Amino acid sequence: MAKGWTFQSLIDAKMQVTAHCHNSACHHRQPLDLVNLRDRFGPDTPAMADDIIPKLKCANCGGKHVGLIYTPDSTPNAYGKAKGGR
Repeated sequence: MAKGWTFQSLIDAKMQVTAHCHNSACHHRQPLDLVNLRDRFGPDTPAMADDIIPKLKCANCGGKHVGLIYTPDSTPNAYGKAKGGR
């Protein structure tokens, strides 16, 4: 198994990955469709920022200066509910 995240491991962990444009006149943000990326590149394809960023460009301005934000699933899990979490 590859070191770091793959598209499938991000999906399994219910992570959201959002691309954001660093162009000062743009600042566009867009969530990535991880299922579509998995289907296109394969489930075991590395999905770390260094792997994905070179393949991206802003859908709004076409700029290549793009960053990623990885957001974990914030819904309570079974352990949290068992311990009294909401």
